Amino acid sequence: MSIIQKEIRLGNGETVILETGKLARQADGAVLLKHGKTMLLATVVAAKEAKEDVDFMPLQVEYKEKFAASGRFPGGFLKREARPSDYEILISRLVDRALRPLFPDDFHAEVYVTINLISADKNIKPDALAGLAASAALAVSDIPFGGPISEVRVARIDGQMHINPTFEEIEKADLDIMVAATYDNIMMVEGEMKEVSEDDLLKALQFAHEEIKKHCLAQNELTEMVGKTVKRTYCHEVNDEDLRMSVKAATYDKVYAVAKAQLPKQERSEAFEAIVNEFLESIPEEEREAKKPLVARYYHAVEKEAMRRMILDEGIRLDGRKTTEIRPISCEVDYLPAAHGSALFTRGETQSLTTVTLGTKLDEKQVDEVLIQGSEKFVLHYNFPPFSTGDAKAARGISRREIGHGNLAFRALKRMVPTGEENPYAVRVVSDILESNGSSSMATVCAGTLALMDAGIKLKKPVSGIAMGLISEPGKYAVLSDILGDEDHLGDMDFKVTGTADGITATQMDIKVDGLAYEVLAKALAQANEGRMHILGKITETLAKPREDYKPHAPRIVQITIPKEFIGAVIGTGGKVIQEIQAVTGTTIVIEEVDNKGVVDVFAENRDAIDAALKWINSIIELPEIDKVYHGKVKSIVAFGAFVEILPGKEGLLHISEVDWKRLENLDGILAEGDEIDVKLIEIDSKTGKLRLSRRVLTDKPEGYEERPPREGGERRHGGSGGSRGHDRGRGDRRR
Repeated sequence: MSIIQKEIRLGNGETVILETGKLARQADGAVLLKHGKTMLLATVVAAKEAKEDVDFMPLQVEYKEKFAASGRFPGGFLKREARPSDYEILISRLVDRALRPLFPDDFHAEVYVTINLISADKNIKPDALAGLAASAALAVSDIPFGGPISEVRVARIDGQMHINPTFEEIEKADLDIMVAATYDNIMMVEGEMKEVSEDDLLKALQFAHEEIKKHCLAQNELTEMVGKTVKRTYCHEVNDEDLRMSVKAATYDKVYAVAKAQLPKQERSEAFEAIVNEFLESIPEEEREAKKPLVARYYHAVEKEAMRRMILDEGIRLDGRKTTEIRPISCEVDYLPAAHGSALFTRGETQSLTTVTLGTKLDEKQVDEVLIQGSEKFVLHYNFPPFSTGDAKAARGISRREIGHGNLAFRALKRMVPTGEENPYAVRVVSDILESNGSSSMATVCAGTLALMDAGIKLKKPVSGIAMGLISEPGKYAVLSDILGDEDHLGDMDFKVTGTADGITATQMDIKVDGLAYEVLAKALAQANEGRMHILGKITETLAKPREDYKPHAPRIVQITIPKEFIGAVIGTGGKVIQEIQAVTGTTIVIEEVDNKGVVDVFAENRDAIDAALKWINSIIELPEIDKVYHGKVKSIVAFGAFVEILPGKEGLLHISEVDWKRLENLDGILAEGDEIDVKLIEIDSKTGKLRLSRRVLTDKPEGYEERPPREGGERRHGGSGGSRGHDRGRGDRRR
């Protein structure tokens, strides 16, 4: 195949080039996407035949960033790329969610989409290009696909919308969303915002869609240039229309009756299962096993139709609620007495037990991606054990779904968690889903808000979340608030919205139908706002604002700043000083240089330990003052006096003539190493900084006392090799 290229001019004036025919030519489709120095290689391969008894779309999307793309070594012992990072999984999910609905319903061959970042421009975010690259690979293949699609990032910066902004630009944005769409319809949305309005979100979606249309047209032209307008033929389903009609005739009325009975989730599932089992019993035994997969498929369609008709025709939902009604909510805080903060949030049959743990800078999450390095003070983890849905199976690791749901809740809350001096802690939120029947990620947001406030974190504003659904047919639709699991599974949209009383903080939307009008999205957002405000009211009824103080058993952090030049003195040579402070006081101390000053975090289980460490640190950074009295420690005895440490690392000379008013020949029996004595600083040498101390001035001068002439040969105030000890030992030592 010859090399074929197609150029796309982005809305920001930059150019993306799609190239095929040079790399990965044995894949069913392969496209190299170039944007600046960034290069993504997307490939797609589909099995020729579907496996037996597969009636779903076995799609696997893998996004992988190569460290060599930016001239870096991977971390870890092996120094090679290993399991995908959370970031790579999240990008894989974004692409998957945009592609999956567009494969034909009866196409069940395994499809593998792989997107590799092979060259990285340090200021271009490649995640916004992954969907375009994957779709282009499908466009130049013979795999049946209802696209093309593209994905773009939209950021609002200083009131202006930008397409695919740089890393630096995103830092200034108050709206940052990823949007995927075909030429005609939006398919997927995910992102975070700084309390924006529903109208602003809709404008961002429309802005993104106009850009995506250009990408789709370019891919259609690329398909024609390659000559892949005709896709492969396949036959992955063998249907029995008579059986289909029999299943519907025998089960529809029964299913409708169960759907209207407003049964709890488990009872409803058992009732539905009994209906299909009853039908299977009516099939001759010798034919039953062969027809069982088809019966299951046709029965699923009956359930879907019955539920949808009940909602559209009668306005009745599976649990009897109206379309705008929220399930009963109960909230508890301080549920776990030993945690730093905790909350139990229950909405209908969905329940989250969420904890907050407070830590030091040493507990921050370290980020080492190809293009992103640093640390995160706030993290949120979401766990979805099988027992939460009554499934009898083991929990094996963290699923991609758990990572995705946790990230949504994280984005919903993170802008409301204070940083800097307002919150010196590293904060970890963990949501354990104990029961699930729809919208457990939104329960996590609500429980997370309560747990953070219970922990004493000064959350800027409480956040609530809600999942919206849609049931639609030509000319008729119903928007559903607070959807159940079945309404998500059998419906046309899953639209999650989180926010404060003043605006949206995060959103995630997956659309499963074509032709969703903006007026429907506008209605869904308006209805979501009403639901969020209702849920927010329940949250604030339980706990209106953050607790005034942390729990008594929570560790404390006190943060102070010190002059930059004292960082080395506090750390000490090889960390000796700071290690001693921590060992003696039972604290954890973290020092870093920020804005040309030292920021010191002192972390301990009790205030007394912190106070002891702070006293020690303050004594290290304290500057000696003339005429001030110090309680010092004798460090060494010499012929002409003693060296006394008056502050950590700061020694002065107590000359033998300043020990007592009477003349002393030596200090035997008067002072010894280790003695603690009070001394007064009487002089700081202006040239050398050496300190001169006196003990005798702290006692009354004897009556009739007369100063005697100095000893023959003169008295060396700072004599001998010990004279250098008057310096501030440790100052300037910046080694850690």
